[in-house]
Amino acid sequence: MDFPRHQIRARYTDTAVTVYQAYSPSIGLPAARDGRFPSAWKRDRMTWVKPSLLWTAYRCGWGTKKDQETVLAVEVTREGFEWALRNACLSHYTANVHADRRTWRRRLRESPVRVQWDPERDLHLRPLEHRSLQLGLAGEAAHRYADAWITSITDVTPLAHRIHTLVQAGKLEAAARLLPAERPYPVAPHELDHLRPAPTVGEEDTA
Repeated sequence: MDFPRHQIRARYTDTAVTVYQAYSPSIGLPAARDGRFPSAWKRDRMTWVKPSLLWTAYRCGWGTKKDQETVLAVEVTREGFEWALRNACLSHYTANVHADRRTWRRRLRESPVRVQWDPERDLHLRPLEHRSLQLGLAGEAAHRYADAWITSITDVTPLAHRIHTLVQAGKLEAAARLLPAERPYPVAPHELDHLRPAPTVGEEDTA
């Protein structure tokens, strides 16, 4: 299936969006148990959330990397998710998005949210042509995330391990059936112009 190069895809309902993070058990387990992050979770640090389970699996090695052994599915309100998008800035200067580097640097300093578009991954965690959204939340955004946006936190480490085991066994169809349904996220025309680089010649990039 072909995807636009820069498109938000996520598991979502009418009220919530699922994003993923991986933590050490000392943070991830109490977060899943209590539905909120423990005091050891620092609000003054940037935290990155990803709507893609496969990109999260790539980042944490299916929950095998040190201090990333607990994979969390965090449901946040759509209002919060969309606030983050509106108040975000690309983490890198992009000529067809920013007027100039000085404007981008000012916007980056002022924005509580950063966006990166990294290659999406397949079940073998190999890079694909289309991109996956990452949201870096800092300052006001990190506080809103922890204290207002989260509606539930679920430990999906067993799911990540099960998918990984099936991939290792060569059972890709069975592994794919376990992946969450990540659909194109609806956004108004031009709403993401400040976050989505224009397509190159011959490339169509629509929401």
